[in-house]
Amino acid sequence: MRKETDFLVIGSGIAGLSYALKVANFGKVCIITKAKAEETATRYAQGGIAAVMYTPDTYEKHVKDTLIAGDGLNDERIVRITITESTERVQELIEWGTKFDKNKSGRYDLGKEGGHSEHRVLHHKDNTGFEIENVLLVQVKLHPNIEIFENHFTIDIITQHHLGSEVNRRRADIACYGAYVLDIEKNEIHTFLAKTTMLATGGVGNVYSTTTNPPVATGDGIAMVYRAKGAVEKMEFIQFHPTALYNPKDKPSFLITEALRGYGAILKNLNCEEFMHKYDSRLSLAPRDIVARAIDNEMKITGDEYLYLDCRHINKDELIEQFPTVYAKCLSIGIDISRDMIPVVPAAHYTCGGIKVDEFGRTTINYLYASGECASTGLHGANRLASNSLLESLVFSHRASIDTINTFKNINLKHEIPDWNAEGMVMNEELILVTQSLKDLQAIMSNYVGIVRSNIRLKRAFDRLEIIYRETEELYDQSILTVKICELRNMITVAYLIIKMAMQRKESIGLHYSLDYPKAIGYHDFSREEL
Repeated sequence: MRKETDFLVIGSGIAGLSYALKVANFGKVCIITKAKAEETATRYAQGGIAAVMYTPDTYEKHVKDTLIAGDGLNDERIVRITITESTERVQELIEWGTKFDKNKSGRYDLGKEGGHSEHRVLHHKDNTGFEIENVLLVQVKLHPNIEIFENHFTIDIITQHHLGSEVNRRRADIACYGAYVLDIEKNEIHTFLAKTTMLATGGVGNVYSTTTNPPVATGDGIAMVYRAKGAVEKMEFIQFHPTALYNPKDKPSFLITEALRGYGAILKNLNCEEFMHKYDSRLSLAPRDIVARAIDNEMKITGDEYLYLDCRHINKDELIEQFPTVYAKCLSIGIDISRDMIPVVPAAHYTCGGIKVDEFGRTTINYLYASGECASTGLHGANRLASNSLLESLVFSHRASIDTINTFKNINLKHEIPDWNAEGMVMNEELILVTQSLKDLQAIMSNYVGIVRSNIRLKRAFDRLEIIYRETEELYDQSILTVKICELRNMITVAYLIIKMAMQRKESIGLHYSLDYPKAIGYHDFSREEL
């Protein structure tokens, strides 16, 4: 099948859906999603979306908090763009139908999370992402110009390379003409030709053994852009959420929202002793990189497999009302959080780097945009401030839509693009090879490229990864394509980028902590307070 469209959107989370709604009044939109449309990282976002709504909060305070959390490696111009546009973007979500919690006075009930100096996190109980995803999907399905292709996996974006032209990273005229897409149910590869393409493919969490990300988070968009010779940056900054529920049977790991610490929950060791005072004056509400390193260090000191989050002192009725999802999940495994402490461990959670984009979501490849977790906008720097991610998606999808609407009519479809050539490929009968390579990859990344790193660990990871890379490329070149082998290939590419960029970073900063460039485990450079 060959499909032609004005706007191709790959991904169905907040970044892809909000963008699709913005451009759909101007032309045809095709949304490609590898599973069901609702199966995205957005759906699992518990905490909320940060935005300046009321005094005493100000844009300047939110900007300052973001810069401090990012260890000053943020692009301050991008930070200011994002924060000053936050209120308007959130208002659009509300107009689409999103219901954020309000207090008895009728004002929005704003939460406070790690690294925030004010209450500014809008939320819907503890399942904000679920609410947003559902609202956006309703709007998208009602729009006559939008067509959703579920269970369709994007193999590669189409560039001049597929017309026989050499493409390299020195070329400034690389262009995207659409994508090759595998229809999973029919096992057919289709050609989607598009005037413009938006990548909203999410994160990379499944390169690690333990992650809060859904199974679809395999770094597909980042890997596709890197293969197409586009720019990717800051992949060394992988955020580990400090508090995932310790329950080894769960995959993905269940996230214990940071909003619970904002509501008063306290981190403790297995002796019921607080420990965050040893690492940061903000205690359990320090930024995520600091808290994750502190927990990691405490676990190594004691040899324990987990620590505790204690919310037993919080009123039970309030606890259940504010955090019904967390309460129900913990209760399902025998933990009553009003009486029992919650066992927690850090888990791979968020990608602060990714596909390099400008202030309008434009990548270094013409006609190709990126938004959401797969994009590196410059907002997060070396560490993401809690609840800034949903906001970033809204802001940059909006800005990308403005640029797309102004330019797409001058772009012609590339009709001479050939269909995918599967000649000579055979069905791989050895799926155990793919399964075992994935386990090996996840073990390498978890053991050597986690919260704390070193030069020798990174070198060992690089050498081990090269073997898996060669084996997988050989398998890929000979096999009829399946989602599993394509995802493995993408995760190997992403793992390579994380390791390579970590090896190049000759300092400990933000989420990249190296034993070869030591600072205090819970370090934070408070000289940046004047920002």
